[in-house]
Amino acid sequence: MESGSAQYILKHTFGYDSFRSFQQQVIEHVVAGGDALVLMPTGGGKSVTYQIPALMRPGVGVVVSPLIALMQNQVAALEEVGVRAAFLNSTLGAAEAAAVERRLRAGELDLVYVAPERLVTERCLRLLGDLEQGAGLALFAIDEAHCVSQWGHDFRPEYGQLALLREKFPAVPRIALTATADVPTRTEIAERLLVEPKLFVASFDRPNIRYRVVEKREPREQLLRFVRDEHPGDAGIVYCLARNSVDEVAAFLDGHGIRALPYHAGMDAKTRAANQRRFLGEDGLVMVATIAFGMGIDKPDVRFVAHVDMPKSIEGYFQETGRAGRDGEPADAWMTYGLADVVQQRRLIELSEADPAYKRLSGAKLDAMLGLAEAADCRRVRLLAYFGEASAPCGNCDNCLAPPELVDATDPARKLLSTIYRCQQASGFGFAASHVIDVLRGKATEKVAKYGHERLSTFGIGQELSEAEWRLLLRQLVAEHIVEVDYDTYNVLRLTDASRAVLRGERTIRLRRTTAAPARRRKGKSGGAEAAVDSPLFERLRAWRAAVAKEHGVPAYVVFHDGTLRAIAAGRPSSLDELADVPGVGEKKLERYGEDLIRLVGAGG
Repeated sequence: MESGSAQYILKHTFGYDSFRSFQQQVIEHVVAGGDALVLMPTGGGKSVTYQIPALMRPGVGVVVSPLIALMQNQVAALEEVGVRAAFLNSTLGAAEAAAVERRLRAGELDLVYVAPERLVTERCLRLLGDLEQGAGLALFAIDEAHCVSQWGHDFRPEYGQLALLREKFPAVPRIALTATADVPTRTEIAERLLVEPKLFVASFDRPNIRYRVVEKREPREQLLRFVRDEHPGDAGIVYCLARNSVDEVAAFLDGHGIRALPYHAGMDAKTRAANQRRFLGEDGLVMVATIAFGMGIDKPDVRFVAHVDMPKSIEGYFQETGRAGRDGEPADAWMTYGLADVVQQRRLIELSEADPAYKRLSGAKLDAMLGLAEAADCRRVRLLAYFGEASAPCGNCDNCLAPPELVDATDPARKLLSTIYRCQQASGFGFAASHVIDVLRGKATEKVAKYGHERLSTFGIGQELSEAEWRLLLRQLVAEHIVEVDYDTYNVLRLTDASRAVLRGERTIRLRRTTAAPARRRKGKSGGAEAAVDSPLFERLRAWRAAVAKEHGVPAYVVFHDGTLRAIAAGRPSSLDELADVPGVGEKKLERYGEDLIRLVGAGG
């Protein structure tokens, strides 16, 4: 193995024997001076594709990252393996920033992380110009590159200004990286940031994640049962649409013995940052958050991501669920979904101040998300197909594990549509779902009597279905634009042009009737290999790691990932040579922690 080669750096610096996916091809392309667009799912190993070229090429690698916490953790992780790294962001005082700049000019750094809004300042561009003429610029790595897309789910205006990198520094290779980008977004990234880039697209599949969607009934109680029964003591993220929901759900979980913290943009910055530090640094915490939390979160042992409200797009859903199981161990993506989610998301689109084209695009993205939520076939097949990737049924989603029965619901659908129509005709205005279902089921409520709807021909013709079944059917009809909800007038139901085909019997409606899901066997955190792991030793190693992390002021996973500790507990290395063969133990960590680890293993008897 040639000293200074990509393979040598991977083994001796990062402690791994082999590259994953196309990491090596990306590295070779960028080292040779080419631009690259890298699409790789969260946890796929994107950072190696720019960190190793930065170490191989002369000069400093400049990494554009939008998140302060991510910069700090990645710099800490690089310093742990002996890479000279620093960051320039708003957390530094003037003297500290000047010290970093001096180290850059002196050629004392291999990598520097910079926020996009700082990079485009006159001072930073002047610094980069000096570096190009002096110590050299190895490359520009633009992380979370999908933020450049005006049509994307996470647009950030400052990313658009990064086009100046190729204008001012044309000889410096650029690598743009993202975990989620559909074809239009890929095109936009390439056009704005790169020059004739080579495209590297990994499989979007995350086979260790189990996808599950459940009927929303009592979402907080459902969430509590899921966390308490399937993930006791595990780290997880719970996403809510509204800030007040975040506070309420976090308090609810905490009140039931689950350590949960809130995170949203309405909190003061100090508390928000403190909660994020705790989540990253401690084991077994649950973060309840809006989508303001998560981009770039590098915590590998998140065992579940739960959505109490449906995301507005598959891109958002994929990115958010991708924060689970970055270590490759089994993880869950769990979501509650109901009619209110459809209504709420459509209402947000309609009430937004966006232009008509953006509203149409948002509507199409929402329809794709609804299709995933309503799917009766393999959810993973649907998810991957959205990103243009063909696949076979996965055997690890709810629909594969407990296939729902599909029944012909055309006749009930016609009854529902007829009742919506007749209620409106009889009274001159429309009604919301609860009243329409009461009429269908023949419930003599005060409101039914007030409008004389017990005299309608459709009164009581739907007693064969429960209220929950009628709502399930209505949700599907709304998802398919057969019924619309008028958000401006108290969520009144209205028929659409598509309703006619159903009423005439020209269109068949198939409804899923969910069978009882099998009880999930809780896997050990080692993904089935737990018997091979010395559990008491593993816990001693975790306790040692926590103490080291606290002493260094870094998250525990920066010291070692759980997977490395499990490998040590399973293999019980008795010498430094044996420890060096454990994945994740590079030269610097072996030098720094090797003797301590050997003593811990030996103390286990």
